[in-house]
Amino acid sequence: MVVAREDQEEGVMATDFFWSYTDEPHASRRKQILSQYPQIRQLFGPDPWAFLKISVAVLLQLGTATLLHDAGWLKILVISYFFGSFLNHNLFLAIHELSHNLAFSTPVYNRWLGIFANLPIGVPMSVTFQKYHLEHHRYQGVDGMDMDVPSLAEAYLVRNAFTKSIWVVLQLFFYALRPLFLKPKPPGIWEFINFSIQIALDVSMVYYWGWKSFAYLILSTFVGGGMHPMAGHFISEHYVFKPDQETYSYYGPLNLMTWSVGYHNEHHDFPRIPGSKLHKVKEIAPEYYEGLDAYKSWSQVIYMYIMDCTVGPFSRMKRKPLGTSKKSE
Repeated sequence: MVVAREDQEEGVMATDFFWSYTDEPHASRRKQILSQYPQIRQLFGPDPWAFLKISVAVLLQLGTATLLHDAGWLKILVISYFFGSFLNHNLFLAIHELSHNLAFSTPVYNRWLGIFANLPIGVPMSVTFQKYHLEHHRYQGVDGMDMDVPSLAEAYLVRNAFTKSIWVVLQLFFYALRPLFLKPKPPGIWEFINFSIQIALDVSMVYYWGWKSFAYLILSTFVGGGMHPMAGHFISEHYVFKPDQETYSYYGPLNLMTWSVGYHNEHHDFPRIPGSKLHKVKEIAPEYYEGLDAYKSWSQVIYMYIMDCTVGPFSRMKRKPLGTSKKSE
């Protein structure tokens, strides 16, 4: 891969992104792997356990919220961070799984399940997330198309350990609001359905159980997307710590709670394979992945991102729009 970047002094944060003049690596690697290991196609298709796993997480989180209706705020905060955050982040990644239609063969069923999985998160996002996330796969790193890449405003503002720490705490807000400012899409009927059902649940929660129950759900979402071990995947997936690699996998225990999103190279290579089977891709074709840098700790990734003075929002691979419109699915 040919990459260009402005020269910089050693130990100083860059003032531009990494620029690549080749296509994203996943489509070509997928072609090579399938030609050598066609049996991987047998892994394509929905996860038959997805509906059950999502239902358990949704009911457990909503049940916990009702039990905390008269709890003290300190107790709510502690349970939000050490319990609810894991459930809500799990559901966020369930929505990611559903955006690829990996629970049912019929797309509309995945959309309804995504709206259901959205309920404990407190903020309607499942339908909108799918619209932007699929573009992240089709146009990985393409300037103006991939909304997973930080904006110039973020990159110029977040320049040291202090501002990076604030950015990490608030990264879920940046992740959610960035596309609405940089590439707004007109809402459709499904966004209206998602919004209506979510607001109905939120209002019902407040009406029947009080503000503390609703606050528990929102706090679980907020803290779970900030300075939290599971939120390390936001940084680990595509932030460039090695200039010639733009996607990184994580092979650690938190994959059990995150729909194996850590197998991120494998996921981008084969977005039609559910998380529960992504480990088999590495087992079948190990030579394609063992030479790539990978992580074993998302907490360590967050620490490296904050403390490494050369790493920041500019540490992403970008490419020009021309010639990069190939679909990855």
